[in-house]
Amino acid sequence: MNILFRFLLIVVVAASCAKPEKTDFYMPAEWEPHDAVWLGWEDEYESYHPVVFNVIHALMPHVQVKIAVDSDSLMRVAKHILSEHSIDTTRLQFYVMPGERYWIRDHGAAFLVNSKGELGVADFAWNGYGYPQWLQEKFDNNVDSVNKYFKPVRTKMTGQVDSLMAIAENATALKTWVAHEGGAIEVNGKGTLILCEATVFKRNPGKSKEELEPEFKRVLGVNNIIWMKQGLADDPWHFMRRIADNYVGGGTGGHTDEFVRFANANTILLAWVDEEEKALNTINKMNHERMSENLEILEAARDQDGKSFNIVKVPLPDLVAKKVVARETVDDWKTSLDMRVRSFKASEAPHAGDTVLRVPASSYMNYLVTNGLVLVPTYTNTGSSPEKEERVRKIFATHFPGREIVFIDAMALNWSGGGIHCSTQQQPQRKK
Repeated sequence: MNILFRFLLIVVVAASCAKPEKTDFYMPAEWEPHDAVWLGWEDEYESYHPVVFNVIHALMPHVQVKIAVDSDSLMRVAKHILSEHSIDTTRLQFYVMPGERYWIRDHGAAFLVNSKGELGVADFAWNGYGYPQWLQEKFDNNVDSVNKYFKPVRTKMTGQVDSLMAIAENATALKTWVAHEGGAIEVNGKGTLILCEATVFKRNPGKSKEELEPEFKRVLGVNNIIWMKQGLADDPWHFMRRIADNYVGGGTGGHTDEFVRFANANTILLAWVDEEEKALNTINKMNHERMSENLEILEAARDQDGKSFNIVKVPLPDLVAKKVVARETVDDWKTSLDMRVRSFKASEAPHAGDTVLRVPASSYMNYLVTNGLVLVPTYTNTGSSPEKEERVRKIFATHFPGREIVFIDAMALNWSGGGIHCSTQQQPQRKK
C-alpha cells in the first residue's frame, strides 16, 4: 500500500470521527438478522487455518462472508490458500485494512443500527487487552522494560480497524475513550448489557463504574448494565500466567463470550461446573466458585423492564491439561505449546526445564449465532464426554429453535485464549 493511500486513509478516518453523532443507535442482539459476518486473517498462525476453513464453509450458505486483511499481498495469499481448500473466493468480500489482526471481534467494529435504516459503529479505544498495564505489572513498573516491549504504532494501527470498517460500510462512528473489546460485549438488543469487572477495570485503570457506565450506555444504546465479577479461571489475563498450582495458560482475563451469553432477550446462558465435578481439579473448583458468584448476581438482576431472567446452566467441557515444558527459547513458539520462561512475570514463572500443565480457554459459550445457524465448538476430539456434548446440543437446539447447530473443532484457537466467537463479527441487517 503506497504512502499517498495511507495518508488519505488517515484523513478519511479523522473526517469520519468528526461526523455528528446520532443518538438513536443501538447494538442489536446477535440472533437478529445479519447482512454479513466478518473474519480477520493472519497468515503466520497456520494452526488457525483449518478452523477458519470450517467456519467459512459453514457460514457461506447462510450469510455474506467478509474478510479483512492487513495488506494487498496478504489478501493475495489468503485468496490462494482459501481456494486450495475448496472455498470459492469470488463469493467472499475482501478488505485491506492496515493494522488488521486475526481476532476481529475484539479490535474491529461493534456494529449498531438505528430506526432510520442507518449503520453505526461503537468505536472503542484499543490498548491490546490492557497490554501496557500488563507490562507494568509484569516488570514491576520498570519503564525501560515496558517501553522495550510495547509497540504503540502497531497498537494504534490495530485500533483504527474499527474506524476503517465503519468507512467501508458508510457507517457512523460513535467514538469513546473507554478501552474495551468486542468479546466482552453481551447485549440482549432491548437495552441490557452484561459486562465483566475483571476486564473492564484492567483496560481502564483508575476509572469507576460511575465514569464508565454513561459511555457504555451512550455508544451501545443500552440503559441497563449487569456487572459480572470474574470470568473463567482458564481465561487469565495475558500470556503466560500461572493460574493455580501447576496449571498455566493465557487469555483475555474474563471476556463474557467465554462464560455468559444471552440466548434471547430474557434468557441467559451461564457456563457451569456441576457439583460432582468441582473436586476433579483446581480449575474446576475455581470455575465453580466464580460461576456460583455470577449466578447469584444474575438471579438478583433485572432486565431493562424490571423483569427477572431465565438462567440456563451450560456445562463446561472436561478439562484439557497438556504437559508442556518451560524453555529459555522456543523456536516455533507460534505453533508449539511449549512456553518461554520470559513470557511469565517473575513471581509466576517456572524454571527452564520444568514441566507444567497448560490449559486452553475452552468453553461451549464461545459460539456464534447467525442467519439460520449456530456455530458451537466441539470438545469430544480432545476427550470431553460425548454425553455432556449431547446435553449442550440439546440446550442450543432448545434455545435457538429453527437454526442448524454445527459443531466445529476450534481447539487451535482455544490455546491462544480465543474461539469461534472471538474470530468473527456480525454485521446486523439495517432496519427497514
